[in-house]
Amino acid sequence: MKIARRIGIGVVCLLAIWAARMAPARPATVAVREESQSAGAPALTIYNEKFAVVRQLMSLEMKAGTNHVELSDITGHLEPDSVILRPTDSDRRLQILEQNYRNDAITQQLLLSLYEGKTIDFVVSDAGGVQHVVHGKIIRSGFVPHSALAYNTYGQQYYQVQYAYQESGGEQPIIEVDGKLQFSLPGQPVFPALADDTVLKPTLSWELETDKPGALPAELSYVTQGMTWEASYNVVAPPKGNVLELVGWVTLDNQSGKTFRDARIKLMAGDVNKIQPGQPANYAVGGAMKELEDRAEMLPPVTERSFDEYHLYTLEHSTTLHDRETKQVEFVRASGIQSKTVYVYDGWKLDANYQNWPLESIRQQENFGLLSNSKVWVMQEFKNTAANHLGIPLPKGRVRFYRRDEDGQLEFTGENAIDHTPKDETMRLYTGNAFDLTGERRRLDYRMDASARWVDETFEIKLHNHKSTPAEVRVVEHMYRWSNWEIRRNSDAYEKTDSRTIQFTLEIPPNSERTVNYQVHYSW
Repeated sequence: MKIARRIGIGVVCLLAIWAARMAPARPATVAVREESQSAGAPALTIYNEKFAVVRQLMSLEMKAGTNHVELSDITGHLEPDSVILRPTDSDRRLQILEQNYRNDAITQQLLLSLYEGKTIDFVVSDAGGVQHVVHGKIIRSGFVPHSALAYNTYGQQYYQVQYAYQESGGEQPIIEVDGKLQFSLPGQPVFPALADDTVLKPTLSWELETDKPGALPAELSYVTQGMTWEASYNVVAPPKGNVLELVGWVTLDNQSGKTFRDARIKLMAGDVNKIQPGQPANYAVGGAMKELEDRAEMLPPVTERSFDEYHLYTLEHSTTLHDRETKQVEFVRASGIQSKTVYVYDGWKLDANYQNWPLESIRQQENFGLLSNSKVWVMQEFKNTAANHLGIPLPKGRVRFYRRDEDGQLEFTGENAIDHTPKDETMRLYTGNAFDLTGERRRLDYRMDASARWVDETFEIKLHNHKSTPAEVRVVEHMYRWSNWEIRRNSDAYEKTDSRTIQFTLEIPPNSERTVNYQVHYSW
């Protein structure tokens, strides 16, 4: 028992020695102090393309000449070639002679690899829970260095080699204990010290040259993956009528590996081109590293303005965005929005047998276009104008629709997504299929003269309204056989909405039905 206790004390001493030796083993570096004033708080511009631009102010204690600087207060998904470090003092000169980015944070396997060929101690517990120390020589650590970035950069052959090495047992450690080899660790390894080149967190290291000694205020900017934002909207209708209330939220997601305290956050909306791994570098990031102005006046929680070819939304109050945190902020609220419920019947249903057929083949297929859809779509339509209590650019996102029941409870009635929507545009969103409205579409006549190069078709569309109120239904018909067509006969007036589509608008009384028919002539 005394022997076991002495061994346990010895293990503690080893750990203490290891901890004491950590600091001397690290290379001496210039002190880096992040500014604590509000003006020096980190600034983020988050893009809905799943990346962000980070800007932070810092003070570097420099000597004249060359200085070695290390910074670990960065994200784990930084893009090293996007780094911009510049002095904020125009009287000081700062030049980066060399930059290194390390993201191989220390792990047990990595440290084992650094001690390959050396003997270290392993703490082993027996069946009774008594610990003792054995000595083992690390023949192979089992560490297989690889990363998603390396896979994307070096391609399939690199991936296959790494994968083959893992599958062949390369991840199994080999330890020599008392002259015998074993394919597992004999116990918990206790390392004498960290190696000089190990890092505990993702780290940027620089060789910097400056002309004057003393504190040098500087600004660091970089692009990082692991952050995004998205918009979502909740739209509420009253028990009767279509005067809507709208509340918009932005959801911020931080998976970057770093917490940003008291950050000033801006959100960029728009289709900013961002080169993805493996994508040819035809274009650069648009607007990502441009200088952004700050405004100090009293404003709503989120304000919007145009920026370059995009729209910028600014959170007017600083906020802390923790790593692995999702945060919601309200950015728009409006009421009194006049809307309209639109019913659309598109009776033509594509036959899967004809998918990807060229028009030259389809135009003479008699059975093409016979499948019918019976569902009538429900659409919500409203204008994004100032006169309609909106009139602001709305970033893309999900729109959920609710209607308040007579007892005041909200009931979900459908959802859809919008793309980036400028002001003064009409928004029309599909929310589901009508229960009490149905349609049927059938062909009444088909005639073709292949030698004369023409086809005539006649269709009948019938709409049934089982509601106790009248319904206006837009009947959409596609001229799908050929681009040269004309309507020879029609029972109701129609509108040509584009070069291949017409639309009938039918008013259907309660508990009634309406029929529309037309004949189309194709020629080529």
